[in-house]
Amino acid sequence: MPLLKRACALIPFLAAFVFAQTPYSLVDPHIGTANEGQTTPAVGEPFAMTNWIPEAHATEKKCISPYLFADTKLTGFRASHWMSGSCTQDYGSVTLMPTSGELHTAPDDRAAAFSHGDEITQPAFYSVRLPAYNETVEMTAGIRAGMLRVTYSKAGTANLIIEPNARMKDGWVKVDLARNEIVGYNPVYRIYQGNGKPAGFSGYFVIQFRDKPTSAGTWCDTKTTTNPELNGEGKCEHMGAYLRFELARPRALLVRAGTSFTSIDAARANLNAEIPAWDFATLRAKTTRVWSKAFDTVAVQGGSAAQQRTLYTALYHSMMLPRIFSDADGSYPRFADGKKIEKISNGVYYDDFSLWDIYRAQLPLLTILDPARISPMMQSLVLKGEQGSFLPIFPAWNSYTSEMIGDHTGVAITDAYMKGLRGFDIESAWRLIRQNAFVTPPYEQYKDGLGRRALGSYMRFGYIPLEDPVAEAFHQNEQVSRTLEYSFDDAIDSRLAAALGHKEDAETLERRSHYWRNIIDPETRFARGRHKDGTWITPYDPKEHASFVTESNSWQYTFYVPHEVPALIEAVGGRDVFINKLDGLFDNKLYDPGNEPGHHVAYLYDEAGAAWKTQQRLSSLVAIYNDTPAGLPGNDDAGQMSAWWIFSALGFYPVAPGIPEYWIGTPLFPSATLHLANGKKFSITAKDVSAQNIYIQSVQLNGTPLTTPRISHEAIMQGGTLEFTMGPQPNQKLFAGSAVR
Repeated sequence: MPLLKRACALIPFLAAFVFAQTPYSLVDPHIGTANEGQTTPAVGEPFAMTNWIPEAHATEKKCISPYLFADTKLTGFRASHWMSGSCTQDYGSVTLMPTSGELHTAPDDRAAAFSHGDEITQPAFYSVRLPAYNETVEMTAGIRAGMLRVTYSKAGTANLIIEPNARMKDGWVKVDLARNEIVGYNPVYRIYQGNGKPAGFSGYFVIQFRDKPTSAGTWCDTKTTTNPELNGEGKCEHMGAYLRFELARPRALLVRAGTSFTSIDAARANLNAEIPAWDFATLRAKTTRVWSKAFDTVAVQGGSAAQQRTLYTALYHSMMLPRIFSDADGSYPRFADGKKIEKISNGVYYDDFSLWDIYRAQLPLLTILDPARISPMMQSLVLKGEQGSFLPIFPAWNSYTSEMIGDHTGVAITDAYMKGLRGFDIESAWRLIRQNAFVTPPYEQYKDGLGRRALGSYMRFGYIPLEDPVAEAFHQNEQVSRTLEYSFDDAIDSRLAAALGHKEDAETLERRSHYWRNIIDPETRFARGRHKDGTWITPYDPKEHASFVTESNSWQYTFYVPHEVPALIEAVGGRDVFINKLDGLFDNKLYDPGNEPGHHVAYLYDEAGAAWKTQQRLSSLVAIYNDTPAGLPGNDDAGQMSAWWIFSALGFYPVAPGIPEYWIGTPLFPSATLHLANGKKFSITAKDVSAQNIYIQSVQLNGTPLTTPRISHEAIMQGGTLEFTMGPQPNQKLFAGSAVR
């Protein structure tokens, strides 16, 4: 019996140990919440319309994340549309703050201190203790609706404060005690092109409470009234509604909320569809199952616990955006209009495409792990083009923005199509892609964000000259970077044109895809600003940040020719010069690991016959990421930074999306298995891999040695095994035979 008792006593410990090893439990939503990561401990299903986030910053101002790890006080719990890892804005959000005792409504007055030691952060659940109010607040959520459970440890007066985070002080809120509801909306406004204009729709909410309050009303800043309805009308810096409950004993209060971008009735319908009962545990369990299934697509063995936490948290971050924008019945606000309501009959409609970022790795990652989601995402882009008349470049808050540079919507669509994904209108997509590539819209539309920036200059000169300031853009100038990115866009668009039988367009776009050559200075062999008359800007230093380069320097952007790397090697002087330039970028600390323009660069040694240097550089870059709140080297940008790390940890990367292949890097884990949606498995093994053994000695795909540093998308999706043998010294002969000379 004593032995049996001891064995029984171990059961809870063993159960906890087993649970701790699940991918779900390895996710730490605090990763990326410090420094520039701009992520949040967001609760809700993957790609949710609305995430529930602890709020420390009661604002929707640009670049201010609702939650930062350095925060010491919370002002509420927000139904948020923050673009994860971004420097944009929240929009259409509403905050709920449970308090106790005297009623204080303004954010600074109601704020409560908290400790990270009192938090539990999971993809489907968040909990925190707020000692000032003798309460523990728990959150869980689905796609469009969420639930709060507030447990009070003392009897007394409990308060629930509601605030639509109205950016222009024009929110609306109403208390309806007959239905035990608070309803309201927060109008959405645009930024970037069209900055300040109404987006035409609002974030609507319906908040229901299980208990009857003893009193209720509305508030404007510090003034409270018993009036059941309030329209901000520009009068209130902060405004909202409140409820008060008298608790005869310590107990829990339950609150549930539905959201929508179409109407209050739709928010209520979404709530009823997702949370039909007052059952917090069931909702949490359902959302946990959804996330667990998503994480189980990647199974790794070995590596450190910190590396596994980094991997699964990166997966979590890569499944935030684009967000589901349609209601449970398929309704959504018409793109670039908002006042009209459209309805998608089959599937869902997505928005908030941070395309300058996610075309590189986040969307390609989904083509492997969740391909069924890609088709409706691409169809959503097509619908935006059809409804707004031009294909958007960076659609967010269901509007044109023309944020960032390039025109990568066509790249995303082509990448999906070339990987065999269908279920979206490819003919309409091509018409819109072609229009973006050849047509500048009328000025009023162009000014509002439609069309490629500076397309006329690009087509006239074969590059964008410095005399074109690209005035109608949030990112003005940046002529060299735009020329390089349009060249890549044209290269990928030409592939789609050829695949669809549009021979003449394919030839024209293919010819334009070489325009990058026009801004490679033959003297310095770097990308350089150029005038209309063909002369080069002086003085010039490729190491310096310049107005003609986007968020970087010429040295780094010179390597943005992912579609024609052999030609780039030739243009800069051959293999040795190319390798020396790559070395100079890294050795002179000119490479920025926290920004997207260089995400492919370390892989380019592959093409020059120095694959071992790709392995060397990547080993150092992957190690920059870690499992701390400061574990991301820059803005996560809708999951792109995280997706780069996932690919790089697995050992390959999509250098040129739209060309369905991946370049070999260096694997981090001894074993990784991708459980594909088609029922097949793709396994990656790395014999003898370690912190010292970072160099590939040999690599085989399904038992056959790789002779080039590439694997196709088809090879992955057919299932099989990619086998690496690792060692401490570089194998300089690996792939050297396929190199450009």
